[in-house]
Amino acid sequence: MKFIVSSSILSKQLSQINGVISSNTVLPILEDFLFEIKDKTLSVTATDLETVMKVHLDVESKTDGKICVPHKVLSDYLKNIADQPITFSVDKNWGIDITSDNGKYKIMGENPDNFPKEPSNDDGTSFTMTSSNLVTAINKTLFAVSTDDLRPAMTGVFFELGKSHLQFVATDAHKLVKYKLLNVKAGKEDSFIVPRKPLNLLKNSLPDNDDELTVSYNSNHLFVKHANIQMICRLIDARFPDYKVVIPVDNPYKLVVNKSDFQGALRRVNVFSNKSTNQVALSVTGSELQMAAQDVDFSFEGNERMNCQFDGGDFAIAFNAKFLIEMLNAVDTTDIIIELSTPTRAGIMKPSEQAEGEELLMLVMPLMLNN
Repeated sequence: MKFIVSSSILSKQLSQINGVISSNTVLPILEDFLFEIKDKTLSVTATDLETVMKVHLDVESKTDGKICVPHKVLSDYLKNIADQPITFSVDKNWGIDITSDNGKYKIMGENPDNFPKEPSNDDGTSFTMTSSNLVTAINKTLFAVSTDDLRPAMTGVFFELGKSHLQFVATDAHKLVKYKLLNVKAGKEDSFIVPRKPLNLLKNSLPDNDDELTVSYNSNHLFVKHANIQMICRLIDARFPDYKVVIPVDNPYKLVVNKSDFQGALRRVNVFSNKSTNQVALSVTGSELQMAAQDVDFSFEGNERMNCQFDGGDFAIAFNAKFLIEMLNAVDTTDIIIELSTPTRAGIMKPSEQAEGEELLMLVMPLMLNN
């Protein structure tokens, strides 16, 4: 087996799937890429047994074949070589000779028959959506996913399919994000939970454009197919909490503030907050919002004021500033609306105007106010 490929193109494609490979893997073969050539197309696969990612690129080759290549040594080599054609020659004992313009290198590959087989999608249901829709949905929800492995259902994003919409929900019991796409027709009502790691990999490797994706799923796996990249991941086998019951129906008070001013003020005031709670108290008097934080242990204190619109009387509530800052990153409008009812009930954050075909709602639980 012998083929010629551009070093920069190969390096770029491998970097898209490198993140799949785990650093402390149980099987040595999982530290390899599977290279497979068919009809002058090289497919490269990486897996950690839970997630599989595959990229395709054109190469010069007269024969088909496959080989497992150690990912670390190959990736490190490609990072340090200028753009040029490189030739791979594989012998019958899985030895690999790599020849560049002025160098020759040898590494040992492994038998490709030992590489794990990828799951099949025989009984899957599929629908299409644009790449940018999926990337945006991941960006708007992934930050709210829980890192607590004792509650596996919350360690992924809940995909809720409807006949004429697709909804994404993520929560860690302190904050919640619900993002709805009204222009994606999933075809039937269904739901499943996708883990954090494959979504992170997809977000970084899919183009943020209108390329069409085919999204398929069965009872165990999700399959996402783009022109150049494919991902398969195991779904989380757990029941997602009933998030609808925690979203307050009636929040009578509306606080409207400039997003960037509010986010900047929160970042500054949060420097002086207690680092275990990140508590910032919001007090509204008339059309003025005051943000206050303190860390009693170090005698730190921070206060800022800014203009706002509020349609209630004087009001005070405390939140985790870090959560608010993360939520503001998901909003694209100049102003944001925070809907409130009492200092002990969840606040709801929304953009001042919803983008066409989208609905975004974020919820954050309050903290006990320090008197």
